[in-house]
Amino acid sequence: MATALATALALTAGPAGAQTPAPTQTSTQAENEALRARLIEIREQCRFLPEKALAALAQIAPELAGRPGALQADLLTIEADGRMRQGRYDDAMASAEKAIALGRELHDDAIVAKAQLTKVYVLFARADVEAAHQLAFEAEKLAMRTNNAAVRAQATITAGQTHAEQGNFPAALVKLQQAVEIARDVTSDPPTLAAALNALTRLLVQMKEFDQAAASLDELLAESAKLNSPGRMSIAKNAEYWLTSDTGQMQRAMRALRAELELERKMGAERMATTTLVNLADLHLKLRDYPRAAQYAQEALQVTQRNNDQSTEATARVNLGNALLAMGRIAEGKRQFEAGMARYEKENNKPELQLVMREYGVALENAGDLAGALAAYHRERALSDELFERQRQKSMLELQEKYETDKKERQIELLSRENQLQTAELDNRALQQRLWWLLALVFALAAVVVGLLYRKVRHSYARLEEKNLELKAQSTLDPLTSLYNRRHFQDYMRTLAPVPSDRRGQRGDDVVGALFLLDVDHFKHINDSYGHAAGDAVLTAIADNLRIVLRETDMIVRWGGEEFLAFLPAVARDDLDDIARRILHGISAQRVSYQEQEIAVNVSVGFAPYPLAPGATPLPWERAVNLVDMALYLAKAHGRNRAYGVRGFALFERTSMEAIEQDLERAWRDGYVDLSVVLSGAPEAPPPSQDNVVRLQRAGT
Repeated sequence: MATALATALALTAGPAGAQTPAPTQTSTQAENEALRARLIEIREQCRFLPEKALAALAQIAPELAGRPGALQADLLTIEADGRMRQGRYDDAMASAEKAIALGRELHDDAIVAKAQLTKVYVLFARADVEAAHQLAFEAEKLAMRTNNAAVRAQATITAGQTHAEQGNFPAALVKLQQAVEIARDVTSDPPTLAAALNALTRLLVQMKEFDQAAASLDELLAESAKLNSPGRMSIAKNAEYWLTSDTGQMQRAMRALRAELELERKMGAERMATTTLVNLADLHLKLRDYPRAAQYAQEALQVTQRNNDQSTEATARVNLGNALLAMGRIAEGKRQFEAGMARYEKENNKPELQLVMREYGVALENAGDLAGALAAYHRERALSDELFERQRQKSMLELQEKYETDKKERQIELLSRENQLQTAELDNRALQQRLWWLLALVFALAAVVVGLLYRKVRHSYARLEEKNLELKAQSTLDPLTSLYNRRHFQDYMRTLAPVPSDRRGQRGDDVVGALFLLDVDHFKHINDSYGHAAGDAVLTAIADNLRIVLRETDMIVRWGGEEFLAFLPAVARDDLDDIARRILHGISAQRVSYQEQEIAVNVSVGFAPYPLAPGATPLPWERAVNLVDMALYLAKAHGRNRAYGVRGFALFERTSMEAIEQDLERAWRDGYVDLSVVLSGAPEAPPPSQDNVVRLQRAGT
């Protein structure tokens, strides 16, 4: 059914291909500027109250007949934005396409770029992220060719946000800093600077540059106050919440959210209030106030369903599932979690889905649903491996591209030097023919030139070798802990020589390799309670402790997230339990100091000799690591701050490796796997035996 706005737009635009009517004598420049100012006000209102903004747009539309094309294009982009915020994505896309067509008809790049940016936001709302990113960069290139500062600032903000969504934070920071500088010169569109500062503040929080983020936030709050706009102030308060919650200032974060919610409810901005309710639910989860968290999440869920806001609905369901699981309502909690994750899967937002999947597993484990937690753990691990492989391939392509570029540059440089030498030789021949008596001097000078060139070549190759060594170090070391990374360990294990068959089945004091996999206990709680910087300090302290506990010949690896892996190439088989005990005691005995607070740290460990041979053939290293990973999960499930070790196999002809990997604990109870448990020896974990080692025997023996 046609609306009043659609009818007004049809009257304004005229038939397809018609020329815009010439302005009447009364259509002065002052009137055009007044209309432009009204459109800016409606655009701002559209961000917070789209229904009211669209009604105001329908009233002003007839006045735009015969006005400049830029004003008519502004009307179309505002209409697209309003329809998008109502969840009417097809209608929003149609309005954006009309604005693009109008800009091309008028040969006005500023109109086209602004309309393309509006289309970017619609594509992103429809979860077409790849297309949105591609169009964002195209719009930026077009906008930067115009002299419209407001459009250039908006395009630069969008490009910076796109880089951030792709994980390229350095490029995002450069773009958003440029956007702030451009916005400072925009006087015709006052909210532009506030928008640029808001985007910059959020990026700095993501990058954990908290001091710079605080300075940017102060300017954002001051600029928002100048605008006298409740909507802009609520956006600034939201930025304040992200900064303060990430830096552990929970009370200030709570005050910021409540102030934001009050502003949004006074405006009647229901969609904005929904996001704030979701954030309040998340904050109460961190504070362990689960009933209040569930209340806020349910309230947010009801509003998102009315407004067809599927992305916010997904987050609300995840928060509600978290709260329900914490309160023991496991079936309801799992249903809400799964419904929320389905939206992330539809958006193909795998990094966010991995975080939610990990959060799901922890929540199920805390609720006592160990089988569900194990299933979630396997799903998260599969997704983690997929993302790691994708990042590895991307890094390899980037390194290969850089190598090829450097190679071409070296070839060009060598060709240039060869040309210089050939020119010198020709000159020498000419001088020989014309000035024979200077022959000796010419040869001497040529020798000097060649010597200098040779020294320069040697210097260039020395620098190239130095750069290659730096690249190799960067590709093998973890930047936070300076331990080896996962990629280096995988490459090392592929080249590791197989162990002779006459040593595989020996027992007693024989020398074997060993794998130890560690995971920090309650690491999410450390991040939530003290901030991510404290979590980084904990990981660095554990890395330092492992260097002390283990030998210089042992390979220590940052396996990923809060996990570490140690490969001991040669150790007595009977010493494995003692090594596990040293690791547990060494880490639990330390306290990590962070901002005048002492953080207690424990780890859970899975370990096994390497190679593992259930039959005549030893397991590949990947399956050995997977088995150690399952032992680590048993340590987690049975109380944490302990180690579970796989010592060997028995009665293997009655089972299979696949069955053992599917349920390690059941395999032990059925007598197919020989396990041992090593307790930390810390006061909070009293030892069940004199030496803190429990040998798990077969069930019934």
